[in-house]
Amino acid sequence: MQYSLDELKDIFTRLGADDPQAWARSQHEEGINQLHRFVFLRQAWKCVCSENDDSWIDRQIAAFHRWPDAPYAGVGRALERLLALGADRRDLVDLVRGTQAEALAGFSYLLSDPDLSHDEVEEVREMGWALVETDEAWNPTDRGIGQLHESVLSMDPTRREMRPR
Repeated sequence: MQYSLDELKDIFTRLGADDPQAWARSQHEEGINQLHRFVFLRQAWKCVCSENDDSWIDRQIAAFHRWPDAPYAGVGRALERLLALGADRRDLVDLVRGTQAEALAGFSYLLSDPDLSHDEVEEVREMGWALVETDEAWNPTDRGIGQLHESVLSMDPTRREMRPR
């Protein structure tokens, strides 16, 4: 769907963008699919733990006790041992949050550049993939949603771009 500059600015404002005018102008004037980029990264950041919520630590430990052989159970076991050794919950949150944000940045880069040109299996060297916009019926369009890695840090909900508290 095509939006006017003012409509885009309004949408970015309602989405909570730091500089809605810049996001809107970039899409309107440069043709960069900024609205999809912004919304994708906003949703992706919801998968990164909040620095103000450590309740996931207790959930991970409880899950480990319920299902000690389940996938990811080692996370709960490690957290329980670290707390027993005196680790600060805030430090654990910062460690996990930073690792999750780095993984998000790496995944975002991978979506734009699979870097298979030197793969040892020749048949995959020309392979690629893309995150693309869909139409109302969920059919892929030719409008890519790229370069997400360039905006990962600026989308940090703390507005500190993953710098220490």
